[in-house]
Amino acid sequence: MKSFYMSVFFLLCTLFLTSCKEKVENVKPNILFILADDFGYYDTGIMGSKYYETPNIDKIASEGMNFTNGYANCSVCSPSRASIMTGKYTARHGITDWIGAAVGTKWRKKNRHSKLLPPDYKHQLDSSYVTMPEALKEEGYKTFFTGKWHLGGLGSSPGDHGFDINKGGWESGSPKGGYFSPWVNPSLPNVKKGENLSMRLANETINFMKENKDTTFFAFLSFYAVHGPIQTTQEKWGKYQKKAKDLGIAEQGFKMGHFLPIRQVQDNPIYGGLVETMDDAIGKVMNTLKEMGLDENTIVIFTSDNGGVASGDSFSTSNLPLRGGKGYQFEGGIREPYFIKVPGLTNGQKNNTPVTGTDFFPTLLELVGADLLPEEHSDGVSLVPLLKGGTIAERPLIWHYPHYGNQGGEPSSIIREGNYKLIHYYEDGHNELYNLKNDIEESINIAENNPGLVKKMNKKLFDYLHEVGAKFPEKDDEYNAELEKQYLESVVKNQWPKLEKQRMKMLSKDFDPDNSWWGSSMTID
Repeated sequence: MKSFYMSVFFLLCTLFLTSCKEKVENVKPNILFILADDFGYYDTGIMGSKYYETPNIDKIASEGMNFTNGYANCSVCSPSRASIMTGKYTARHGITDWIGAAVGTKWRKKNRHSKLLPPDYKHQLDSSYVTMPEALKEEGYKTFFTGKWHLGGLGSSPGDHGFDINKGGWESGSPKGGYFSPWVNPSLPNVKKGENLSMRLANETINFMKENKDTTFFAFLSFYAVHGPIQTTQEKWGKYQKKAKDLGIAEQGFKMGHFLPIRQVQDNPIYGGLVETMDDAIGKVMNTLKEMGLDENTIVIFTSDNGGVASGDSFSTSNLPLRGGKGYQFEGGIREPYFIKVPGLTNGQKNNTPVTGTDFFPTLLELVGADLLPEEHSDGVSLVPLLKGGTIAERPLIWHYPHYGNQGGEPSSIIREGNYKLIHYYEDGHNELYNLKNDIEESINIAENNPGLVKKMNKKLFDYLHEVGAKFPEKDDEYNAELEKQYLESVVKNQWPKLEKQRMKMLSKDFDPDNSWWGSSMTID
């Protein structure tokens, strides 16, 4: 009889321990998604920058998987952000330019005298789509957003698309009022004069995590940094001014692109300070995760919405050896830092499979044990096989940007298959073809020598664009070639020298901005 009771006892213990083990294994991981704005592929130390210092971002990459062929879905912000939220390419969801950009005949007011008139686009995220936060809410996640939204205003705010809490997300795409309080943001009240915006967003994220540490959460930390206007403290400017001097200041900082000058060197001390402050803020969030004991059960993603600003806007950084930058059809406009950290699964691996912003949605669903939603994230695939050391099927990646934008890129559509990248230009209909494996700089157009491949890739690109109802630019009947020539000559004669002069002024030891360092002397954590 005693042996019977002992057997029952051991059986109950086994069932109890098995039940506990299943409960532990079934605990869903938290998710921290960090999205930088206008942050370039080579703007981190781990990717090769000798100028910027980003130890906290680098640590995410060194503990995660670094996708060296990671892409944003557009060379400007709103389209890429919509693709992350929906898992759809820009041509499918219809937000093909940053929300607020001029279209049609209104483009003429920019006085660029362009050959084409850009088409209209959707001005807010379609409410019929099931977004990433909405899908995660269905899995029991508490959802939080802070920072830059730029996917619509009233009726299309973060709260309208699945986020329980919104701190700072509204229709504006830039930090109105700058990076030091007082700023202008109806969703992020000013608290103390001089407070740093990036650090405030980090603190809002930390407060959310602390308040929800006993739940399962999805926190989306969307920095306004490093979008212009670029600002920093005098202390950080001084650090990077000295660093630029120690590295050797190039006599010339820009060269002329198709429409605008393009920065060739990473030596902007204001931008360097802005980058480091964002990294400091990320470090504070990551340290808090560890202090709370949540770091071993939190997936962390870091990426950017488009390439670094090499021309237009604030002319902040250089993406070399990648060509171009934000707004451009080249790699500098769309290739991004793309890091995914999954505790117990990643540990500093590199993967060169081409991946893109649409892939985050299905990847996170699979990582948390949820069913995939292929009709929603229709242009993305789960990267879990890659995270586990396997492979995924080769597929074409597609971009559609039928606009000129502010930075100097041209209306175009792109398809990448394997190592080959084809760019179709709408001004004259020509194609360029590059082998990115041998020519990451996109310096050798091999289209003429590969007519069959060009024809095949071009057909695949336009089959997709027509299938999803993509919009295309139209010829401007008022186009005047002489006026465009005069405009371009004025850029070379006036703007380029002005930029060179401004660059040297920022690097001079007695530089002092007119507005007393933007009130940053009162900066607080």
